[in-house]
Amino acid sequence: MVEVTAALVKELRDRTGAGMMDCKKALLESDGNEEAAADWLRAKGLAAAAKKAGRVVSEGLIGLVTEERRGAVIEVNAETDFVSRNETFQEYVATLAKLGLDHTSTESLSSASYLDAGHDVSEQSTQMIATIGENISIRRLATLNVESGVVAGYVHSAVAPGLGKIGVLVALESGAAPDKLNELGKQLAMHVAATSPLATTIDALDPQAVERERNVLAQQAAESGKPAEIIEKMVEGRLRKFYEEVVLDQQVFVIDGESRVGEVIETVGNELGTAIRVAGFVRYGLGEGVEKEETDFAAEVAAAAAG
Repeated sequence: MVEVTAALVKELRDRTGAGMMDCKKALLESDGNEEAAADWLRAKGLAAAAKKAGRVVSEGLIGLVTEERRGAVIEVNAETDFVSRNETFQEYVATLAKLGLDHTSTESLSSASYLDAGHDVSEQSTQMIATIGENISIRRLATLNVESGVVAGYVHSAVAPGLGKIGVLVALESGAAPDKLNELGKQLAMHVAATSPLATTIDALDPQAVERERNVLAQQAAESGKPAEIIEKMVEGRLRKFYEEVVLDQQVFVIDGESRVGEVIETVGNELGTAIRVAGFVRYGLGEGVEKEETDFAAEVAAAAAG
C-alpha cells in the first residue's frame, strides 16, 4: 500500500478544502496521486465544501441543552432558513449542543471527537457542508454551571426540542428543590428572551457603558437650560429609567407585567425558605450582529440579460 504522508494530506486539504480524514482516504484510494484524489473528493461531493466556505451565513439554528446544574447554548449558522428544517442539520446542531457541555469555546469543540464517527467536529462540519450544499459555521458557544442549584433553559420559535431562533440559559444558585427552581428558571429564561437585559444587577453593568449613558443624558439635560442641581437630578432620574430597561432584576417581569424581576426572585425564595441568586444568563438570538448579504435579484437578472 502506498505511503500517504501528512504533508501530502495537508496539501490536498489546502487545495480542496475537504477534511483531513477525507483527504487521507482519497489519497489511499488513488494510490497517492493528488490529481486523482482531488477528483475522488469531487465525485464524493467533499471538495465542493471549499467553494462554499466564503458565503455569508446568518440563518441556521440555536441549539440548547441543560442537565440539572449545567447547560450549553450554541449558534450554528447556514445560508438559508430552509436548512433549519432539514432533519440532518437539526441532528447535527443538537449533537453539537450536547458536546458543548464539556467545552468552553468553539475552538475546543471543533477539535473534539464527533460521537463515534472516527473524526472530529471540524471534519463533520466539512461533511455537512458537502451534504447540505451550503456554507455552515459554528459561530459561538456558551456554557453555564452552578455547584448548587439549577441551570434552566428556554428556546423561542422552536422547530424541534432544544432547537430554535432564540436560546436562553439562566443559572440559579440556591439550596431549594430543583423542580421549584426549574419552574422559576424557565420563566426567567422566557423573560430574558423577550427583554434582552445587559446584566443581572446594576453593579454587574459595564462601568464604561454606564458612563457613556450618563454623559449622553447629561448633554440632553443641559439643553433644558435649567440650574446645575436640577440637571443633576434629571440625569439621576433618567439613569434609573435606563437601569429599569437593561438590568434584569430592575426590569418589570413579563410574566405578570407588574412586579420587578428582583422582587419575584425574592418572593419565591421566601416561599421556598432559602435565598435564590441569578448566577448568570446567556441569550443567543440567531444571526445577531451578522452583516447579512443583500442581493438585488432583479438587478442581477437585468445584468445577465444585458450581457
